[in-house]
Amino acid sequence: MVPEDFFIENATMVLKSMADETRLKILLILSKREMRAGEIADKLLMSSSAVSHQLRILKSVHLVSSNRNGRNILYSLTDDHVKYIIQILKDHISEVYNA
Repeated sequence: MVPEDFFIENATMVLKSMADETRLKILLILSKREMRAGEIADKLLMSSSAVSHQLRILKSVHLVSSNRNGRNILYSLTDDHVKYIIQILKDHISEVYNA
C-alpha cells in the first residue's frame, strides 16, 4: 500500500499538471492516438517548442511517454489509467452539467 503522504504529494503533482488547459488538450489528443510534437502543435495552433515544453511537464509526472520511431519521437499516454482518468472526468462533467 502506498503511504498516504506519498500519495498526496504525487497525486497533487499529477492533478496540477492536468489542470492546465493546454496540457489537458494534449492529453485529450493523445487519448485518441500517439503523435509527434509537431502534429500536436498543428492541432493546437501552437509552436512546437511550446508543445514540447508542455509534453516535458506531462512526462515528468508520468502521464505521457515517448517512443523513438526512426527520426521521429512519438508521444502517447503512459498507460490506460490516464485514459481512464480522462474518461471519468468526461463522464462526471457530462453528468453534473447535463452536457
